[in-house]
Amino acid sequence: MASLAFSATNTNILPPCAAVSYRPVLFRGGSIFGNSIFSKKCNFRGLIVTNVAKELPPTILLPEKEISSDRKLAAWTSIRQERWEGELVVEGEIPLWLKGTYLRNGPGMWNIGDYNFRHLFDGYATLVGLHFENGRLKMAHRQIESDAYKAAKKNNKLCYREFSEAPKTDNFLSYIGDLANLFSGASLTDNANTGVVKLADGRVVCLTETIKGSIEIDPDTLDTLGKFEYSDTLGGLIHSAHPIVTNTEFLTLLPDLVNPGYMVVRMEPGTNERKVIGRVNCRGRPAPGWVHSFPVTEHYVIVPEMPLRYCAQNLLKAEPTPLYKFEWHPNSKGFVHVMCKASGKIVASVEVPLFVTFHFINAYEERDEDGRVTAVIADCCEHHADTTILDKLRLQNLRSFSGQDVLPNARVGRFTIPFDGSPYGKLEAALDPNEHGRGMDMCSINPNYLGNKYRYAYACGAQRPCNFPNALTKVDFEEKAAKNWFDEGSVPSEPFFVPRPGAIEEDDGVVISMISDKNGEGYALLLDGSTFQEIARAKFPYGLPYGLHGCWVPKN
Repeated sequence: MASLAFSATNTNILPPCAAVSYRPVLFRGGSIFGNSIFSKKCNFRGLIVTNVAKELPPTILLPEKEISSDRKLAAWTSIRQERWEGELVVEGEIPLWLKGTYLRNGPGMWNIGDYNFRHLFDGYATLVGLHFENGRLKMAHRQIESDAYKAAKKNNKLCYREFSEAPKTDNFLSYIGDLANLFSGASLTDNANTGVVKLADGRVVCLTETIKGSIEIDPDTLDTLGKFEYSDTLGGLIHSAHPIVTNTEFLTLLPDLVNPGYMVVRMEPGTNERKVIGRVNCRGRPAPGWVHSFPVTEHYVIVPEMPLRYCAQNLLKAEPTPLYKFEWHPNSKGFVHVMCKASGKIVASVEVPLFVTFHFINAYEERDEDGRVTAVIADCCEHHADTTILDKLRLQNLRSFSGQDVLPNARVGRFTIPFDGSPYGKLEAALDPNEHGRGMDMCSINPNYLGNKYRYAYACGAQRPCNFPNALTKVDFEEKAAKNWFDEGSVPSEPFFVPRPGAIEEDDGVVISMISDKNGEGYALLLDGSTFQEIARAKFPYGLPYGLHGCWVPKN
């Protein structure tokens, strides 16, 4: 259950004693997260509270019917305005060592004019920043200025193909032109609404599954800087929405829709050039499996081949099918391939039970007593090979929860890929799914354990009945148990783990999540990474839409 150590905050985000100035506030270096001139300080529940307000640029206010259609839960309603920034009142205590900015990306605007989008993944990207320093917290959000968003705002209609949406054509010739633009990639969206990563050289890039939807942003101001252009000649239209980013490299997968397979590519820090490590040919047909994410170990790249495969026919349709751009091919089977990072050679390729996953958690190498690799273990959030999770994410379903338990079951799926030449691998639950309410997605780990054996993972679980993951869970793989945090009626976003500098224990750090609560409001939440108890929260000026994935930008 949620910690109730702190009572609910007042509906006004500022305590009564705070004086608010509406004159522009000066920020050092143009950063919204820099030092600012504050209006007044006062003591609030034993804490020093500092508030700031500033004049904002013109905002896009949504039609009133969109705002008021679901006041009880802001998670599935469009963002109320294009941008906001200010300091939040903190209840509890933020660790003084926590210095930096948590950036979270996600679809935050689901309507253009009078037209409402259908699917969670369609919304125009909203970037939220939480800046922690000296026990204080500032928040800001911005719309990412993609071409798709700017064109929709200018023309008051959909202009690019989103996940389940296609622009309406006026006649047959327009339809033919749209198909031509689809094959060239011109009509595909650049709406970078999925993830955000910090590259080793300090650049921050927002991503989605279209390659053109790679957009660089300023982590201090949240402003859009422009397209992240790749300087190589590899081409392609799509890539994994979740690359592997470390201090030494950037790894991603490029699905080949013509000759079914995947190119595994690497990009060195400070460059925009992708270089091919190797290629994996699909063992199933008729197309490569959807590869939203993938894991790595110290020496290997793991390439999943899911029987939920890309479908060109569905892509051409103006109206979405239940599986959208994909098609379920159970007869094509499921496979997992292991590629050596150094040589690009396939060292294992095994058939596994049918599976459906969006997000891999981590992977590591198992060794014998002589230090030889005997197998690779790869963990993911697996949906029991049930494809209905895609259609359950339609906004109509999310907004119309009636109390029935309709969220499809999920588990921590553990793949075992043997290195003994066996043609088969294993897929089994890493722990009893009831430990986390048979819900499991939106995962993070201590980044220092990426590609290595690990004990803990943090994810969104479920408190049944529900229609969407509504709890936070800490999974302990050693004890095969989970600790859960739950605030009735609320929807938490991805729990993101930030390790304490110098920590020895794997779970020594904090977990950050953004919560949409049952009153149409929201707050930032901090949990202790070890005890999984609440240590601080800070109320937002209004409830924010549900977000997807984030990254941590430490303060130098």
